[in-house]
Amino acid sequence: GIVLELLKEAMVSKLGDTKGFLLDGYPQDLKDAEEFESKIGEPKLVLCLDCSAETMSSHLLMRNQRSQNSDNTEERIESYYQASNPLIAYYESKTQLCKVN
Repeated sequence: GIVLELLKEAMVSKLGDTKGFLLDGYPQDLKDAEEFESKIGEPKLVLCLDCSAETMSSHLLMRNQRSQNSDNTEERIESYYQASNPLIAYYESKTQLCKVN
């Protein structure tokens, strides 16, 4: 809803000044991807930074220490996989996905 409208507004305002856009962390799930495509268009390329659960856990623990946040790291990683696995499969099937280790 709101995030997509803000993205669209920002992208449209820069159309003549850019060769493309890099969206970091969006879409977060399959619903976001489908809505993005219907309202803005299909991406030419989707990058997936592929790392191990250990690397993700280490990153989240460091981030939690900086923000003094006590989130459950394991739950956050599991939530990420539940949301992103269908999204990754969706873009793989459309041959728009590029995995980066």
